[in-house]
Amino acid sequence: MKNKTTPSMVERVMRDEDFIVSTTDLKGRITYGNRIFIEFSGYTEQELLGAQHNIVRHPDMPRAVFKLLWDRVQAGNECFAYVKNLARDGSFYWVFANVTPLFDARGAIEGYFSVRRKPRPESLQVINALYRAMLAEEQRAGARDAIAASTALLNNTLSEKGLSYDEFILSI
Repeated sequence: MKNKTTPSMVERVMRDEDFIVSTTDLKGRITYGNRIFIEFSGYTEQELLGAQHNIVRHPDMPRAVFKLLWDRVQAGNECFAYVKNLARDGSFYWVFANVTPLFDARGAIEGYFSVRRKPRPESLQVINALYRAMLAEEQRAGARDAIAASTALLNNTLSEKGLSYDEFILSI
């Protein structure tokens, strides 16, 4: 189900003790969502189960961030990322996500597990500026070259800071 929700300027802030938990299959379809995920997304459990996880994707998110995330977890690695999500009612909520692959008994990836928590406000100031620049670069480059252009901007930023992606994300 493609999200046709119109974003509003209303922000919902996670509580310090909240953890949003979900699992997906290999195609990104939701197989589990905890009550906090249901609460913040505004969807019912029935609406979420089987839906693509991008049902909560906010249009302010650079496509390159999701490409990086998917590349990492599909390669069997975890990924940390700041994500702006879109709730069913148009409000938004920021999360600090840790996404990891789920492995079967043979060691093959069978799905993905994500735990999200409330990000620190000072981290969001940094990430907001970066994501705005990345999104502007994606729009400037056009649909075909958007991800490559935005990824190049991210890589240049990391290079200027002398940090890896993980070092940067975990340091802010």
